[in-house]
Amino acid sequence: MSAVVDASVVVAALVDGGPRGEWAESVLESPTLYAPELVRVEATNTLRRLEFAGRIATSDANAAYEDLLRLNLELLPFDPFAQRVWELRRTVTSYDAWYVAVAEALQLPLATLDARLTAASGPRCRFLTR
Repeated sequence: MSAVVDASVVVAALVDGGPRGEWAESVLESPTLYAPELVRVEATNTLRRLEFAGRIATSDANAAYEDLLRLNLELLPFDPFAQRVWELRRTVTSYDAWYVAVAEALQLPLATLDARLTAASGPRCRFLTR
């Protein structure tokens, strides 16, 4: 199944060895994955935070970063989704709204581990979550 993936799913697939990570890995096995262009910078920042907090080793952070760059993602620019992102400003962050707008436009589910996003009012997309 094709899907839109957010950074929470990408990072979990790269560094979480538990059930959440296994679920995220299964999502990334989808034949076609879409995401806003910011997904790689968001995931990189999360890996950075995990490393600095001592939650993952530097070697694991480096390996995850390299894997991140090799992920086969169809990355989408902001401009075609800007209006919908703006419309969602009262209920979700602009970052999350970009993922939602992509999922809505492509009529695909948004895979996320972000419980606040899945509970927010405003998004009209389906969610895939663990």
